[in-house]
Amino acid sequence: MAPRRGKVELKRIEDRTSRQVRFSKRRSGLFKKAYELSVLCDAEVGLLVFSPAGKLYEFSSVSRYSSLPSRTSVPCCSIPPP
Repeated sequence: MAPRRGKVELKRIEDRTSRQVRFSKRRSGLFKKAYELSVLCDAEVGLLVFSPAGKLYEFSSVSRYSSLPSRTSVPCCSIPPP
């Protein structure tokens, strides 16, 4: 059995460049996992991610959801950050 990793303290990355690089890598990994989930489990998966700068990134495993409305045209409730 592989050794367990210790708990990682989650905190904001202060360096702006490092934060952007980490966001891009994590976003790519998250989209890959969403794709794998859709293929392996035959699930319809949709994912919306907003960057720290407010840019929208989206993933959909179903073509009918591939072009979601733009962020500014969606009259939806705002979910406050945790």
